[in-house]
Amino acid sequence: MRWTVVIAYFNEQAYLADTLASLAAQTLRPFRLVLVDNGSTDASPTIARTFASDGIELVQLSEPRPGKIVALERAMAAITTDFVAFGDADTFYPPHYLATAEAALAAPRVVAAMATDVPLDPEKALRKRRHNQLVSRLWPQQTHTGGFGQTFRTAALLAAGGYAERHWPYVLMDHEIMQRVVQQGRVVYPYDLWCVPSDRRGDRRRVRWTLAERLLYHLTPAAAKDWYFYRFLGPRLARRKLGHLNLREKTWEDQTQSPPARGGGSA
Repeated sequence: MRWTVVIAYFNEQAYLADTLASLAAQTLRPFRLVLVDNGSTDASPTIARTFASDGIELVQLSEPRPGKIVALERAMAAITTDFVAFGDADTFYPPHYLATAEAALAAPRVVAAMATDVPLDPEKALRKRRHNQLVSRLWPQQTHTGGFGQTFRTAALLAAGGYAERHWPYVLMDHEIMQRVVQQGRVVYPYDLWCVPSDRRGDRRRVRWTLAERLLYHLTPAAAKDWYFYRFLGPRLARRKLGHLNLREKTWEDQTQSPPARGGGSA
């Protein structure tokens, strides 16, 4: 067994079953699936407990302390395989997802392979994949993928310190961890590595970094990125009280629309 997949969830009963079904359809197996319940009060834990699939070793964990970062930190001890994928409980992963990531990670010095998040519309998905190819070539040491689509060589992730609240207790944790991992080797964005997060991810009120902060992130040279995160951005987020618990807010729940159908994207 060479892969571990980690999914932390909090009140995701509307999406979790579909996400697990997409993982059950992976062509690469066996793999370990680590599910971390982060204090759910809905039917999500029941959905997780009743999931089973041939070729998947299921590990059920619970982290009652609120916050995705502490849930992911809880999972770190269960990651003993060569490779690890972190995903989200509201995301569709195509059957070739893990196989594509493993092929990318086999290249020399590659320590992370990042997936492109695509919409359901095939034409828009194609444009997004091409866009990610372009920006990842222009800024190869920056992050162009969220926590829904990160895959790593486990040794590199551990050498970088892994997911841990002590490193970064704020929002944008998916960007910060890549700043540590990129110092271990190359990060790639394979064209065929994609997934379909739920449409609600268009709501960015939970993150709220400013336009100036985003522009400076892109303009800061790689050699100064530690300064950017730990001397500049971190203190600013702390002053605005944008800790990782902001990611727990489900700002879309006041919208009375049913979850969109998923499972498409791009061929």
